[in-house]
Amino acid sequence: MSLGIVLVAAGSGTRLGLGVPKAFAPLRGEPVLVHALRGIAAASPDRIVVVAPVERLAEARSLAPDAVVVAGGSTRQASVAAGLAELPVLDVVLVHDAARCLTAPALFRAVADAVVAHDCGVVPVLPVTDTMKRVDAGGAVLGTVDRSELRHVQTPQGFPGAALAAAYAAATDDHTDDAALFAAAGGEVRTVPGDASAAKITTLDDLVRAEGAGAAPPVPALRTGIGTDVHAVDPARELWLGGLHWPGEAGLAGHSDGDAVCHAICDALLSAAGLGDIGGRFGTADPRFEHAHGDVFLTATLELLATAGCTVANVAVQIVGERPRIGTRRDELQAHLGALLGAPVSVAGTTSDGLGFTGRGEGVAAVATALVVVGEPPPAVAGGAVGPAPIGRGPGE
Repeated sequence: MSLGIVLVAAGSGTRLGLGVPKAFAPLRGEPVLVHALRGIAAASPDRIVVVAPVERLAEARSLAPDAVVVAGGSTRQASVAAGLAELPVLDVVLVHDAARCLTAPALFRAVADAVVAHDCGVVPVLPVTDTMKRVDAGGAVLGTVDRSELRHVQTPQGFPGAALAAAYAAATDDHTDDAALFAAAGGEVRTVPGDASAAKITTLDDLVRAEGAGAAPPVPALRTGIGTDVHAVDPARELWLGGLHWPGEAGLAGHSDGDAVCHAICDALLSAAGLGDIGGRFGTADPRFEHAHGDVFLTATLELLATAGCTVANVAVQIVGERPRIGTRRDELQAHLGALLGAPVSVAGTTSDGLGFTGRGEGVAAVATALVVVGEPPPAVAGGAVGPAPIGRGPGE
């Protein structure tokens, strides 16, 4: 039989939270896509088509030199259609998700053989072992579902080549998988036993489990980021810097309290986690952050990191300005920021020898670097565990 495989690798990977499309996330030192291609190649197909994000086509082609690489569509179904358009008429076509990148080669052959034997669509399935409940929108249990007729469906899903092409050409509705589309066009779909190796990577927990599947314990992934911020001096305001109030010092202008140190740290953390920047996340149009102290921004940033499966390992920040004198409160700054972030923070201060706006005393600049851990909490700060400090202190709060 002639065999073609469409590898769908065009997903954004938003739920993975690493800031890269899922197929290009690192797994055991290589992109997920490389692992998926390795399993496919072992099945000896006649043609492989990789469907990738349009902005990653060059990278995908470098990783898959033996495959045809095309841009994906706005939905999975559109992406599969784009891949099928690159295949000639073949006896069997398998559609596989790159997110199931550790699938055993034997499963590809089992699905393909079943397509030939039964001349129909074939999907690999696993039994449902958990008790299943129906619930309403409010979370109330409506009843128990008989799980004897339920199965977890995996990929690769296989079909007679011409029949699958015809089904896609006739499709008017969007379907959650290829078997549903094939069945909607009148095609028969059968099952074969699935394989635990075909588990899907959707979240960071899935990626961590894949790191350890049949391998040594995973090494935590580390990410670094850098952030800068500058605020002009405003003598009419009180100074808040590093989350602390500085009595008697001229303040900094800004939509919030102008805390350049906290803002630079936020940018560094967001950069390390691949979550954009402080302007995009907490813009001036958001009333929550008008006149807000730096503590508020740091706490909101930590919430975003937690959602992305990232924790803070350490932060270093350099403050550039004539005033205030950082050395007089360095230990207090480091303790306060460390308590807020739950990680060690080092603070340094310097001047610019009279040069530029900082040398003329017209403003304060801060540069921060951050190290975050993906998927595993960092060690506690020396001296014991720390927790978040209260937020919203100071005049007007």
